[in-house]
Amino acid sequence: MNQIKKQKIAILIPVFNEEGSIGKVLADIPLNIVDEIVVVDNGSTDTSAQIAKSFGATVLSQHIRGYGAACLKGIDYLKSQSPQPDLLVFLDGDYSDYPEETANLVEKINEGHDFVLGSRVLGIEYFNATLSSHSVLGNKLAAFFLKYLFRGNYTDLGPFRIIKFDKLLQLQMADMNYGWTMEMQIKALRHKLIICEIPVRYRERFAGESKVTGTFWGSVKAFIKITYIVIQYFFRIK
Repeated sequence: MNQIKKQKIAILIPVFNEEGSIGKVLADIPLNIVDEIVVVDNGSTDTSAQIAKSFGATVLSQHIRGYGAACLKGIDYLKSQSPQPDLLVFLDGDYSDYPEETANLVEKINEGHDFVLGSRVLGIEYFNATLSSHSVLGNKLAAFFLKYLFRGNYTDLGPFRIIKFDKLLQLQMADMNYGWTMEMQIKALRHKLIICEIPVRYRERFAGESKVTGTFWGSVKAFIKITYIVIQYFFRIK
């Protein structure tokens, strides 16, 4: 009888001063399907790292500030593990996402996809979710770029996503800050990954201060960087 190989699933969570929320995030992760939780502390001055350790997470320190820098630190660690994970989930530490929906993303991978994005925009329709007006506008502009310049049918640049780890390594991710999510989605198209989106619920961050879309000026900075990423990859040879 053939035995089905169990997938090794890891979750990567960048954090910065999220002591009020990281415990809630970790408590809601479905441990029956997740093998390792990696929390990358991006220079917190509070007890975020200690709280994550108390929940059994692997905690790494990345003193170079930036969302992408934190993600790259976690990926480097996972590359060194034996065996490496089969699937990697990206999740925020502010409790705005619903970690228990990880199982829904895994299910879509098991249906044959390489990369599954949790769309907050689709969640507005399906779950009556809320998203700030500047975030909605930013996502619409990003979706426009992705559709007409890269032939992608994304609706969101949401942080809650899952990807096959070997496919992620092929993308050779490089951005150190705001452009991380856009870079991944463009490269996923360029590498012809099998992609889909599913609606996810979303709530206001539970604690801490948003580094990107939670503020107007954060959204402006993110949009400028995203525009730069779009131009950079549009003119780059495939």
